[in-house]
Amino acid sequence: MAKVVDYYFSPMSPWTYLGHGRFTEMLAHRGAQVRVKPVDYGKVFPVSGGLPLKQRALQRQAYRLVELRRFREHLRVPLNLEPKFFPVPTEDASVLIIAADQQHGADAAMRLAGAILRACWAEDCNIGDAQILAQIAADQGLDAAQLNGRSEQARSAYANYTQEAIERQVFGAPTYVVDNELFWGQDRLEFLDRALAR
Repeated sequence: MAKVVDYYFSPMSPWTYLGHGRFTEMLAHRGAQVRVKPVDYGKVFPVSGGLPLKQRALQRQAYRLVELRRFREHLRVPLNLEPKFFPVPTEDASVLIIAADQQHGADAAMRLAGAILRACWAEDCNIGDAQILAQIAADQGLDAAQLNGRSEQARSAYANYTQEAIERQVFGAPTYVVDNELFWGQDRLEFLDRALAR
């Protein structure tokens, strides 16, 4: 029986961006399934001890840039360390991804999530802009207007995923959960792969 991974993330997280492609490849390699669950970390952080970037100590903010640079070079992926449109609200992007999942399935949602992450971190696009999101969706063969027709159901799911993440003690992005075991961070993908191979 195929293993199932619950994928909790923010479409604006650089760490989610750095891991998304490798995670997608891992799912295919292991024959695993994914439940795509973007969540509102603005609600997760207050109950989990996390802080938005601008509220973190200066040394933590500086070291974050060092680590992003290291992973960019190690993984050889395009990454703008300080994108022009960051941070921006992510609810609309999250809801669009969920609507794609509800209407077209997890593969479409994963492709859309990857494109939105890439738009933010490699293409310097404003993923808080509805027109930009519509173009990203169109580039993935999806109709944003049609997806937005599901926005009520998708927004409800977004709230549910956020509460579910809190209840499962998720505190950062990305978090992968398989067999009720949490793996936080794209640098834990090797451990997730071992869990999928068991």
